[in-house]
This record gives sequence, C-alpha cells and structure tokens, in this order.
Amino acid sequence: MASVHLLLPLMVSCSVAASARAPRHLPPCQVVQMDVFCSDRRLRSSPPDLPLAVQMLDLSHNQLQNLTQETLAFRTSFHHLNLHGNQIRFIQPGLFRNMRDLQVLDLSRNHLNVFALADVHVGPLTAVRSLDLSGNGLYTGMSDHFLSDSPSLETLSLGSNSITKIARDTFSGAASLARIDLHNNVILDIEDGAFDSLDCLTELNLSRNSIACITDFNLSNLKVLDLSQNSVEMFRSAGSAQPFQLARLDLSENKMSDFPLLPRNNVLEYLDVSRNQLQTVNVTGSRERTVALRHLRHLDGSYNRLRSLPEDFLHCVGALEALNLSSNCLQSFSVGDRRLLQRLKTIDLSYNSLESLAFGEDTLPSLEELFLQGNDLSVLDHQIFQGRPSIRHLNLRHNHLDVCVSVHQQEDCVSFRSVPTLRILDLSENRLRTLPADAFADSPLEALDLSLNPGLDMDAHSLSGLGRSLVRLLLRENNISRVSADLSSLRSLKHVDLSTNRLTSLPAWSRESSIESLDLRNNNLVTLALEPSLRTLYVGSNPLSCCSNLGVLDMVQHAAVVVPDLETVTCVHGEASEPLSIERVTRAMCHGGTVQNYVIAAVLAALLVVTALVLLLRRRRSGKRKRLKRSPADRRLVVTSHNSLDVEPVAHWVLNM
Repeated sequence: MASVHLLLPLMVSCSVAASARAPRHLPPCQVVQMDVFCSDRRLRSSPPDLPLAVQMLDLSHNQLQNLTQETLAFRTSFHHLNLHGNQIRFIQPGLFRNMRDLQVLDLSRNHLNVFALADVHVGPLTAVRSLDLSGNGLYTGMSDHFLSDSPSLETLSLGSNSITKIARDTFSGAASLARIDLHNNVILDIEDGAFDSLDCLTELNLSRNSIACITDFNLSNLKVLDLSQNSVEMFRSAGSAQPFQLARLDLSENKMSDFPLLPRNNVLEYLDVSRNQLQTVNVTGSRERTVALRHLRHLDGSYNRLRSLPEDFLHCVGALEALNLSSNCLQSFSVGDRRLLQRLKTIDLSYNSLESLAFGEDTLPSLEELFLQGNDLSVLDHQIFQGRPSIRHLNLRHNHLDVCVSVHQQEDCVSFRSVPTLRILDLSENRLRTLPADAFADSPLEALDLSLNPGLDMDAHSLSGLGRSLVRLLLRENNISRVSADLSSLRSLKHVDLSTNRLTSLPAWSRESSIESLDLRNNNLVTLALEPSLRTLYVGSNPLSCCSNLGVLDMVQHAAVVVPDLETVTCVHGEASEPLSIERVTRAMCHGGTVQNYVIAAVLAALLVVTALVLLLRRRRSGKRKRLKRSPADRRLVVTSHNSLDVEPVAHWVLNM
C-alpha cells in the first residue's frame, strides 16, 4: 500500500510535467471524399470523428501501440489501412474478421514480434490482397500467425526481418500468393516444397540473404526471381523438359564460379550474373545438356574472371540485345559469323585487358553502342567502325589508338571518317599527339571528347565538317597554351570544356556563336571576351585582372551568366596585395586609375598645344623683323597688331617653364 502512495505522486508529477510542456501544433487530418490522411500527427488512436464509410485510412508514423476496434473508432468499412511506422505490439484477435472490404493492409515497421511471442493468431484476413509485414523483427515461424487464414492474399512483404528458414508449410494458409518479398533477412535454408503449393506465384524476391545453393529449381510458373546478394555457389534447375516461365533472373553478387544451369525449355529474357567468380560461360551441365537461351535479350556478366567468350556460346543467344562483360579479364573479342548477334545493340567490354578486337564483314548490323574504355587497344582494323551501319556511340577512352592522317593510311591507326550514324565519340586519354585535318569528315558528331591527351596538336581544320552537328566539345587537361583548331565554323556548339590547360587567350568564335556553357577553370587567362549567348561560365583558378573584366562583372551581377564556382573566382587588382573575390569588385574600384589616366592625357595634350603656340609665335617674330625694314606705315601696323595680340607674356612664361 505504501508503494501505491509513493507511485501516485510520481504519476501526478509526470502528468503535470507533460501538461506543462507545450504541445506541437499539429494540423487536423485531411479528408478527401472517403479517404482520411492522418500521417505523422502523434496519434495513439484514430480520430473519433472519422466518416462512417471511410475507405482509406492513413495512420502511418504515429504512436499507436495497441490495435483494437476502439483504436480504429469501431469502423469496418476500410479498403486500405496504412499503419506503417508505429509502435504496434498487440492486435486484437479477430479484429479484421468483419472488414470484408479490406484489401490493402500495411503493418510494416512496427513491433509485431512482441505480438507473435504470445502465440496468438491475428484471425482471418478474408479479403486482404496485399499485406506488408516488413521491418517487424519477425523470425522463423512468426509469419504463420498472420498468414494462417489469408485465402485472398496475393502480395506479401516480409522483408527486413530476421527469418532464417522457410518451412514447407510457411505459406500453406495463403495459397493465392503471386508475389513474395523476403529480401534482407538471414535465410539459410529453404525446405523442399516450400513454394510448391503456390501455383499462382510469379515473383519471388530472396535478395540479401545467406542462401548458399539452388540445386533443383523447379518453380515452372515463376516469372521473376531475385537471388542477388546471397552466397550462392551453384544454381541448377530441374532436368525436366517442361516449359518454364522464368523471364528475369538476378544472381548478381554471389559466389558462383560456373555459369548457372538453366531450364532447358525456358523463356528467359534478362539474366544478371555480375559480381561473381565466373571463369567460363559454358551452358552445359553434368547431364551433358546444352541450354538454348534463344529468348535472352539482356546479359550482364560484368565483374567476373572471364578470359574468353567462345563462339559456341554466341550461337545460343541469338536474340541478345545488350551484352555487358565489363571488368573481366578478356584479352580478345571477335565476331566472325554474320549470323551471330544480329539484334545486338549494346556491347560493353570496358575495363578488360583487350589487345585484339575483330568484327567480320557485315557482322553486328544493329550495334548502336560500343564501350571499349580502359583497355590496351593499340592496333585495330583501320575501318572497323565504318562497317557498323547503326553505330552511334563509341567510347574508346584510355587506350593507345592513333587517328589516321589520310584515307590512304591503313596501318597503326583508326579512321573515324565516313561513319554517317556516329553521334558520340570519346577519344580521351589515348596519348594522342596529333589530330589531322578532316579527322571526322562525313561523321556528324554531336559530342566529341579529346581530353587528357597532353600536348595534343590539332590541325586548324581537324574539326572541319562538324559545323552543323557538334554540340559538345571537351578539351580539358591537354596542357595546351592555345586552341589551334578553328572553332569559328562550329555554329551548333553549345558546351565547351577547356579546363585545366595553359590558355592565355580564348579561341576565336564566329559571330553566329551559340555557346551556352563554357568551362575555363585552371588556366592562365587574364582577360575574358565572352559571347552574348553564354549562360553558364566556370572560370575559377585563373589570374584574372579585376579592371580588365568589368564587362564580365556586369554579366554576372545582372544574372546574364551563371558562374557556379563564383565563390572561388578571384582577380588581381593593382592596389591589392592579395587576389580579390570577383564578388567584391566594383567599377568604383577601377575609376581612380581611370581618372588619373585622363589627367595625364589632358596635361600632355595641353603641352602639345602650348608647344605649337610657341612655334607659331617664333615664326611671327621672324616675320616682324622683316617687316620692320619696310616703310614706317608698315612698321606701325605691325606694332599695333603685336600689341593687340599681347602674346609676349605668354611666350615668356612658356619659354621659362
């Protein structure tokens, strides 16, 4: 009894403190027809004034702990109930029995593991089609308390829990399941037949678990399977010849050393085996059967240990449209048979060790994108790209290629002339020394990257023929002091990157220049002459003169041009010992020097006028002496004129300055 008396003052004091604390002002729930939105309002239950026939109730991110009829204001008309992100630990058994229209129930991010410990079942979820139980700390066996009587359930999320095993009877009470999400658990074991009773199952997400192998895959109705980020060392399907509906299989980020053995009769379109330990792409298994991947359109085998791609494999993937083998150990790649890969649009062979690349005549007619950056290519067939009638994007960055000087040169170079479909070309970091005239004639490039080729000597006419097409030109980090190529004819040019060079002046632009973005960072520019079409300018790390760029300052201050690196742009002022931020420069700072120049100029002009006057005076004196020898009348006239001019004092002052 004494303890009760001690507890009572404590409860009172806590309630007083709580009432003294100013509550956060929260807006009332938003009601849109029969939908009520009460998210993030610190509610412990739903508001009592809910519409009688409310269909959607959003109580997410509140403080609900017990889910009862009273909590839901005794409403049963819900179609959609969102209880995500609360603190629910208890659900009244049979609560959803009379909710015959409830189709979507979101209970994610609560504490339902506490409820499951009581070994009480939620009761029938008669009409629920979508149930989200993710992020509830559930472990093996706990999901049974929610799924035991869910005859209409089609979509189930159990992601981000602590489930370690999928038992044979886990989904026995939800036979209509079509989509199951079990990602981000710690699943180690899946009992045989765990999914066999689910005839409608089409999508299964088992990513981010600890599954080690799949030895007898037999889910013939499954269309999407995600096993990424597990520890799978082996994937083998059942040996049955029955048709499988699997269209997308993600096995990325596992530990497979062999290519997965897929169903013989398959319709697989997307296969991701990237970030494994594959050394071969053989499609034969222990039963000596070859798997035809005739429907496969996308294959990602990047980040493996592949050293070759045998031609017999290419015969199995006739419908392939995208092939990614980047970041492997390939030393060569060739396609010699014109019947192979006729639909292939994208090949990514970047970051391998390619020294050889060969395409036979009339091969790869649909190829649009070819990524070869980060290899060791130095010698190619000089017209290897002219034979690809659809090629539009070519990335050759970080190789050792030279551009052919003329159409007659056929050795140790690659020609980029007469590729009428080519739009994007990256030749950066190729150790290019020269770029000949007409290097891209009859190839309507829109984007050209020639960066990271130190000392690149561009012919004045190297970009001839690109006047109407070229939009983006990159020449950064070439260590050049001037741009020798003629850019005045590039009337479509909008984006130019000349950063990190040694430029002391800008190239000449045409009167019709359309440049909108210009990057001049890290150069030796003192004075800028900008085009009126310019909208964006990067100009940091240049020894700019403050008073020689007042026009640029006006453009910046009037928002005619945006300088994203404005805070780092400085300039040199004659009277300042340290560079000034261009934001602090004003015209008044430069007027002092200008006025001084005007004064000096005015003094010099006055001296010139006075000197001319002295010379004129001396001439008049000499003429006077001659006239004094004439008649007295003439002498009087001269003297009178002399007195009226009264220039003697002025002359005396000038001569004695």
